[in-house]
Amino acid sequence: MTGREILHKMKEKAGFSSSATDTGKGKSKMSGKHITHGFHLVKGKSHHPMEDYVVAEFKKVNDNELGLFAIFDGHMGHDVPDYLRSHLFNNILDEPGFWTETEAAIKKAYSITDSIILEKSVDLGRGGSTAVTAILINGEKLVVANIGDSRAVICKNGVAKQLSVDHEPSKERESIESRGGFVSNLPGDVPRVDGQLAVARAFGDKSLKGHLSSEPDVVTEMIDDEAEFAILASDGLWKVMSNQESVDAIRQIKDAQSAAKHLTEEALSRKSKDDISCIVVRFH
Repeated sequence: MTGREILHKMKEKAGFSSSATDTGKGKSKMSGKHITHGFHLVKGKSHHPMEDYVVAEFKKVNDNELGLFAIFDGHMGHDVPDYLRSHLFNNILDEPGFWTETEAAIKKAYSITDSIILEKSVDLGRGGSTAVTAILINGEKLVVANIGDSRAVICKNGVAKQLSVDHEPSKERESIESRGGFVSNLPGDVPRVDGQLAVARAFGDKSLKGHLSSEPDVVTEMIDDEAEFAILASDGLWKVMSNQESVDAIRQIKDAQSAAKHLTEEALSRKSKDDISCIVVRFH
């Protein structure tokens, strides 16, 4: 086995990765809980390197088990999403109020992480990244946060429910303009902040940060008997598939890794040209 292959195996075992195509799976160690996850990434047709990164792992913290899941979709370089993959969850779990005021702790950690990225812009570059994170606490509570247009959807009794918020410039025009920015809306193109970025919130992007927000939307969803599975994916999937279409496409696929791979292949068959990253977490 080459050094590159060993590194790839180490990354997959650790639950995070990025390459032209990558895949992996894992499961909860809690007795009585049959929670599994799988992920699959496919590089898009753009000429730049893969800019999506994934975290998907179960972690024991004291007497608790946390499922840590994230999609980081970079733009103008891969250094920022790579940094997020390595640091964001650590920053969240280091917050003193994580166990008592979880949503507030996540918001604070997002802000701190963004500040660090901006301070390190000489090393990390001028690019940025969207993010959707999900923390599954003891298999009972799912806390989702996001900035940008990567999305989290849960399936309950066959019905798709979006847990994240798509931060589109057109929806946040007033906030952007209040900071001195503008939203372009040219024919044949999507709305963009200052004519450049197609999302209203992101990590990094130092040159635009005065007009962008890095505050996440955070929501908590209880995992009851109706909850079947959750999907986290970059916009390479959501540009070509609706929430309900995605849920319907994999509801009968019991293996989470196979389900994630099926969604990426379906997005490709629908001519998605962007990088596509997908995580599926099955609760039963």
